[in-house]
Amino acid sequence: MSNLPEFDVTCLDDRKIQYEVVNDGSMISIIFPSWKLPPGYDKSESSLLIRLAPGYPDVPPDMWWFCPPVQRIDGQPINATQAVETYLGRTWQRWSRHFSSGQWCSGIDSLESFLVLIQNELERCRMR
Repeated sequence: MSNLPEFDVTCLDDRKIQYEVVNDGSMISIIFPSWKLPPGYDKSESSLLIRLAPGYPDVPPDMWWFCPPVQRIDGQPINATQAVETYLGRTWQRWSRHFSSGQWCSGIDSLESFLVLIQNELERCRMR
């Protein structure tokens, strides 16, 4: 059983995105086991973890994680990705990214818009 809002479940299912929802204490963890990465990284895919705090979708998502870690193919560091954290029995590379005040619009934004933000950030940070 998913604790995701129905609009998020519908979005993911309609797009045939593979995912798993895990309740982790007060957080809802969503694992995307084979998230496709754009060219410029040291691998073509990695598991993506998103953790949703109580109050989501009124409370915006904050950060995301990859396992195994994602690096640029030229070896240059990616800003704010050096921290490693353990969730759900696995070690994850944290991508520390945060919304500015007013950037997340409750009732409009959703998991879909957060996934777009992640993909845009992956494009921005990759080796070109």
